[in-house]
Amino acid sequence: MKFSVERDVLAEAVSWTARSLSQRPPSPVLSGILITAGNGIVALAGFDYEISARIEIPADTTEEGSVLVSGKLLAEISRSLPQARVTIETEGTKVTVSCGRSRFHLATMPVGDYPELPVLPELAGVVDGEAFAQAVSQVIVAASKDDTLPILTGVKMEIEDDLITFLATDRYRLAMREVSWKPTVPGLSTSALVKARTLNEVAKTLGGSGELRIALGEDSDLIGFESGNRRTTSLLVDGDYPKIRSLFPESTPIHATVNTSELVEAVRRVAVVAERNTPVRLAFTDGQLALDAGTGEDAQAEEALETHLDGEEITVAFNPAYLSEGLNAFDSEFVRFSFTSAPKPAMMTAQKTIDGEDEVDYRYLVMPVRLPTGA
Repeated sequence: MKFSVERDVLAEAVSWTARSLSQRPPSPVLSGILITAGNGIVALAGFDYEISARIEIPADTTEEGSVLVSGKLLAEISRSLPQARVTIETEGTKVTVSCGRSRFHLATMPVGDYPELPVLPELAGVVDGEAFAQAVSQVIVAASKDDTLPILTGVKMEIEDDLITFLATDRYRLAMREVSWKPTVPGLSTSALVKARTLNEVAKTLGGSGELRIALGEDSDLIGFESGNRRTTSLLVDGDYPKIRSLFPESTPIHATVNTSELVEAVRRVAVVAERNTPVRLAFTDGQLALDAGTGEDAQAEEALETHLDGEEITVAFNPAYLSEGLNAFDSEFVRFSFTSAPKPAMMTAQKTIDGEDEVDYRYLVMPVRLPTGA
């Protein structure tokens, strides 16, 4: 095998493929990147039995063939190469990487021992990549990071005809985002539970390439994503996801609207004095939101913001991290808090103007911290 390619093209392709490799591969060959050259195309692939990644790049192929080399090492080499054209060729049991005056010799692994990459399931539909990426970034903040509860580390994708609903929860907050898409078969009704970190990687690396094709077979335990010259597959998370849709309140008598960026900064400042597991308190009154944190002889902080309140006055307290992460998921000028009562979860939605209608395509529900009686 022998081919040459532009340094930046190679470095980006290797780096993207290497992200799919396991940190602790169950077999040494799974730490490798499989490189296949032929007909002016070089394909790079990685697979760890759970996630696969494959990318094709144009190259001048002198000799066809396949080779398996350490993905981590090749990624480090590719990033360190000088700005010149790169030639990769096999020489016996080694691969030589030449770029300018630099030459690297890498040991190879047996290609025959490498598992066959999973076949992409049938195409389910197409979604705008940027809309997909934004939706994923908004819901994964609520996904659990506790691997002892693997179901909650996933994001539920519910598909009903031309609408995808993303759902995530870690039991303390919930997030739901709806996105329109174009299903291959009208009236499609299905669902998939995908690891949040997998969806996040897909959103970051494939979301900006225009249309994103989603492959999801009815009887398959795989989901696939494809955009341009890249494709990735992932095993679905096995298990029954909790029915969290019903937790979003149907009606709320109390609504308060605040400028999003001002509240983000105010929470950040006030939370400086909030020790571990200490909440930030928000008191909504007519025209004003008062924030405070810290109690007794400890450090304390207060700040006041303008708010538009519809309903009775209410005082609530939240974990500052959960509140901040939820607020940072909004790109609207204003955020609307909807309450049923102080002890019940608060729902946050986007709002364009301080006294306008809220937009419910994204909803973030956060559990309050109980305040002592009389607080």
